[in-house]
Amino acid sequence: MKIAILPGDGIGTEIIAEAVKVLKSLDLKFEMETADVGGAAYAASGHPLPEATLNLAKASDAVLFGAVGDYKYDNLERALRPEQAILGLRKALGLFANFRPAICYEQLTHASSLKPELVAGLDILIIRELTGDIYFGQPRGRRTAADGHFPGSDEAFDTMRYSRPEIERIAHVAFQAAQKRSKRVLSVDKANVLETFQFWRDVVTDVHKEYPDVALEHMYVDNAAMQLVKAPKNIDVLVTGNMFGDILSDEAAMLTGSIGMLPSASLNSKKQGLYEPSHGSAPDIAGKGIANPLATILSAAMMLRYSLEQPEAAARIENAVKKVLASGLRTSDIYSEGAHSAGTRKVGTAEMGDAVVAAL
Repeated sequence: MKIAILPGDGIGTEIIAEAVKVLKSLDLKFEMETADVGGAAYAASGHPLPEATLNLAKASDAVLFGAVGDYKYDNLERALRPEQAILGLRKALGLFANFRPAICYEQLTHASSLKPELVAGLDILIIRELTGDIYFGQPRGRRTAADGHFPGSDEAFDTMRYSRPEIERIAHVAFQAAQKRSKRVLSVDKANVLETFQFWRDVVTDVHKEYPDVALEHMYVDNAAMQLVKAPKNIDVLVTGNMFGDILSDEAAMLTGSIGMLPSASLNSKKQGLYEPSHGSAPDIAGKGIANPLATILSAAMMLRYSLEQPEAAARIENAVKKVLASGLRTSDIYSEGAHSAGTRKVGTAEMGDAVVAAL
């Protein structure tokens, strides 16, 4: 099992170190190779995604990715900014399916912005189509308007588009994921306004015929956004397009109390995947040893489950994280004065990683 380790920038190096520590504590054999990516790669070689890093990712069964980005690179031309590395990896590896679980651990219900009874036991899996939609549709650009309300004025335009195969493959991913959970899929669209998403609804309905054991519900995106804060536990697997998925997955992330707890996976058709925490590089706290490594450790668990076919090892890591939280250990992002019982203690990045290893 070959894993490309790409720590990146900011806190990326710190949180990846803890995830690697956890992986090494398992009774499994991994070949792990580390390479620069993002700002670190630009500083070393003049490009955020060097050819050697890309080749390593392509040759690996999975990529464990930290985070990229730093304020000092904000003035670079867009093609050289650290964030282009993750976009380049998604495109080169064909990572079309993004998995973002939103789980509210029992010990962290107080950290959510919603009432505890609404989020206690929350376990949603959002599956976002990652390589199509308005983010990548052509044509796009700027021009002089030929019609509309203000012909002759400057305008900008993007194209929302999906092909049948693009929708079919993400729908299959969603239905197959649901078969391993509660056998319920919520497909989110805007079919009442957008032709693209009427087509989405039609294709998802066609694919559903192959999964009679799974219940399918369709919902407009505005209603879905409302239901996520009104009755989130009614949702199990949610599948949607690139733009809606971008927005809804961040909304769901905050239901859990801290984005520092949320892993993610991006998969291609061969189940080769890129695994990363949902949060960013946080350069303001880099080097202080206070970042929460749990999202990265849980991303490693997702890697074991989805790309490396080691579901038992994945479950061991997830249970170890629950045990550590139950013991009262908290990094600063999930700790709040006066909201914890006796025995709760604030810890740093390395101590939290060591605790997970000990629990394993």
